[in-house]
Amino acid sequence: MTFMSTTTTPKTATIDDASRIGRTLARAFDDDPMMRWFFPDDATRETGLGRYFSTLFTRQYVHHGVCEHTASAAAYWVPPGAQDKAVPDAETIQELVEILGDRAALFQEAAAAAAAHGPQEPHWYLAVVGADPAAQGQGQGAALLRSGLAKADADGLPAYLESSKPSNLPVYEHFGFTVLGEVQLPGGGPTLWSMRRAPRHPAGA
Repeated sequence: MTFMSTTTTPKTATIDDASRIGRTLARAFDDDPMMRWFFPDDATRETGLGRYFSTLFTRQYVHHGVCEHTASAAAYWVPPGAQDKAVPDAETIQELVEILGDRAALFQEAAAAAAAHGPQEPHWYLAVVGADPAAQGQGQGAALLRSGLAKADADGLPAYLESSKPSNLPVYEHFGFTVLGEVQLPGGGPTLWSMRRAPRHPAGA
């Protein structure tokens, strides 16, 4: 009999997990081109990213999304019908402005550019997924991906994401995503690839 490791078993995240998830995602996204563009200072990036991810989690995604974690990875998904609610409100934006400092305007322009290329069809949106590099190869990020995709499949809906890290594209393609297009972020920002995955088991099939 095979038992799934508790290290890789996705669990629903609660508000009490915010700090730990923030730290995990800060380490996961340290080499991400878009996050390095938002947080260019090597000395302060990890702290800034931790605050960034924990703020989004506590103010938006834990309330309107499906947030799961493993021992060293986390994912934020937004189900259909909740996209508008998951958009940062004015107070959240103000907190992010304080965290991002002089990069805040670039962040807001990038967010608007990405949103303009978002899908119009109902879908599950993978806002964030990342694993601590120290846990690389343990399958924790993959477990979170499979968990979210199973929910999309159960609804008979596609899944959608954006990535600014070229090396991640084959990983997502392995899970059935295909590249829809590229978005060049304004202000000299990195390229963002939009990706879509069709449902494997449509509802009612």
